[in-house]
This record gives sequence, C-alpha cells and structure tokens, in this order.
Amino acid sequence: MNNRDEYIMQFRPEIPSAIITNNMSSDEHFQNKTLRPIAKLQDPLFIEVFKNYIFKHKNTFYGFSIEKRILFIENAIQRDIKFRNSLKGMMIGQFTIEEYGIYIQNSSSLNKRMMNIVKERLIYNIQLLEDNVIYKQAQ
Repeated sequence: MNNRDEYIMQFRPEIPSAIITNNMSSDEHFQNKTLRPIAKLQDPLFIEVFKNYIFKHKNTFYGFSIEKRILFIENAIQRDIKFRNSLKGMMIGQFTIEEYGIYIQNSSSLNKRMMNIVKERLIYNIQLLEDNVIYKQAQ
C-alpha cells in the first residue's frame, strides 16, 4: 500500500453494522467494506453539496412537502447527470488504488449502489437541510 492509500484508510470510519461474510456477492462486499465507510466520511460534504444544488435550483426544495422533497432528492441523483457524476467523483476520489481496480471491473453495478447510498444519506439527513435554510434566512 502506498502512502496515499494508508492515509485514506486511516480516516475512514468503521461501520459495525457493515458485516462482511464469505457468502455475500463481491458487489455487496465492496459496498460494505468500501462504499458505506466512504459515504459516512463524506456525509457532511454531501449535505453541503446538496444545499448548493438546492440554491442553484432557486430554493424550490424548501416549499415542498416531505414527500416531494424526497422525490426532489431522488430526481436530482437519478436525472441530473452532472450532479450525479460530481457525487460519484466525491466517492471515487476516496478509493485506494486497489479499490479503484475493483471498481472499474464492475463500475455500472457499483455506481448504482453508490448513488443509492448517497440518496439514502441525503434523505436520512433531510432535517439538516432544513435547519441550515432557517439559519441562512436569519442572517
């Protein structure tokens, strides 16, 4: 492992619920060993990036019901290719060289898993998106 890879691995959070077993698929193994810890590490960045995405879309997000906000998040990740590619880059940039080698062998399937994790993180943190707007408006 090179210095970059060692440095990256030092800062990755452990996720006790991300169990790895011998009978899981290679994609599921990669998801639990690599994608989920990276997503947890990048969570604050994802929130800030999505706040900026909301701002660039004229803050319409804040006028929506919770159901429509969830749809807004899903549509942003599924349909906005530039935004999706930006999110993927934030994840891929945290891969070790070895992980990148694994990723490029099955990138299509792993991209779907990656984006589902990011979508779940944003939906889970939907409250944080609202709290910041109240703060910004008060300034």
